[in-house]
Amino acid sequence: MKKKILVIHTGGTISMCEDEATGAVRPSSSNPLTDKTQGLVDFADLIIEEPFNLPSPHITPKEMLDLRELILQKISVNQISGVVITHGTDTLEETAYFLDLTVQTSIPIVVTGAMRSSNEIGSDGLYNLISSIKVAASDEAREKGVLVVLNDEIHTAENVTKTHTSDISTFQSPQYGPIGIVTKRGVIFHHIPLGKEYYDIQDVSKRVVLIKAHAGMDSTLLHAINELPCDGIVIEALGQGNLPPATIPGIQALIQNDIPVVFVSRCFNGIAQDTYAYLGGGKQFKELGVIFSNGLNGQKARLKLLILLAAKRNLKEIEEAFSL
Repeated sequence: MKKKILVIHTGGTISMCEDEATGAVRPSSSNPLTDKTQGLVDFADLIIEEPFNLPSPHITPKEMLDLRELILQKISVNQISGVVITHGTDTLEETAYFLDLTVQTSIPIVVTGAMRSSNEIGSDGLYNLISSIKVAASDEAREKGVLVVLNDEIHTAENVTKTHTSDISTFQSPQYGPIGIVTKRGVIFHHIPLGKEYYDIQDVSKRVVLIKAHAGMDSTLLHAINELPCDGIVIEALGQGNLPPATIPGIQALIQNDIPVVFVSRCFNGIAQDTYAYLGGGKQFKELGVIFSNGLNGQKARLKLLILLAAKRNLKEIEEAFSL
């Protein structure tokens, strides 16, 4: 008996077409994947939804929350064995991580996309969709949280990131690698993610800012952010979690204003830690009340802080959550 898989199309390159005359890639009047999906019934019994058709830079936490509600609604009324979401690649990792933190289910949820539009030579969209359906229908994919599947690799939502602007192997998990692969014979997992976080939220109205540190940075931007409506800030700090000394007054002002400040590293490997004790070093910022994140990149740390604030977690609970 074929498994019932919910397929949600949201837009992105995977659903776009290339203009043969100009080479420009843009959304078409209808999603070409919608018709193609009907031809994949050999792999599973498919339920197809298309709540919106947006390039991924147009996706906001509101659309992510809409996807969460759609998934929960469909799970509650259908005997669904898995979920596949097609998505533009620019913000794919953020939507995947948002769902990983906010959807509580044992069934596989797989997010996929494409680096080449549907009518380009070497288009990877349909292949990635087929691979994702195979993973979503796999018993071994259960209880592993939200997964990202492209280019025959299976990654966790927490670790995967887009590493190249155009390469079809752009999605990588820099520190840990993929947890499985898709082969012609089936789905193979060789790692199992440990732990699972879940936060029940109803809105995404909190304002969380993400900025990147640089040589010579001062407090100008930090003071400006402190004057804005702002509920939290994530800073991609230098190295293990350091900033130029001129940023100290700005960080102090934010913390005194009860705005949570989270440090991640702008390096794509390693974690932020309060190691250095010089002026502007991590130890000083830790003593001021800065929260250090355990390995997330900036965009995911921003989403996690937004979700924690929406879940009404206090500062101590936020700090504990970022240590997981």
